Amino acid sequence: MLESDMIEHTGGAIMPNVHLTEPMRDYVDGLIRSGAYANLSEVVRAGIRLLMEKDGARQFYALKAELETAAAAAEGGAFIEFDPRGFEPDAFKS
Repeated sequence: MLESDMIEHTGGAIMPNVHLTEPMRDYVDGLIRSGAYANLSEVVRAGIRLLMEKDGARQFYALKAELETAAAAAEGGAFIEFDPRGFEPDAFKS
């Protein structure tokens, strides 16, 4: 990102300049006029939070699919017996 694409935000934080299409601007203006959000920053933060939640859900479902695949493979016999002594021999020393 170019420095010219950055603007100084109140409080000294640097944030990117956000360009919205006219329909997006109209939608955001309506949200602000309705009192749902105080300003554009709140709208942008809410949008980013939704994206973060969606990404977290995507990661969860990807992990769930991997676990289901692994469980099916194990149930089909594609596994080896776990040897805890071989894995961590020092844990079994008296």
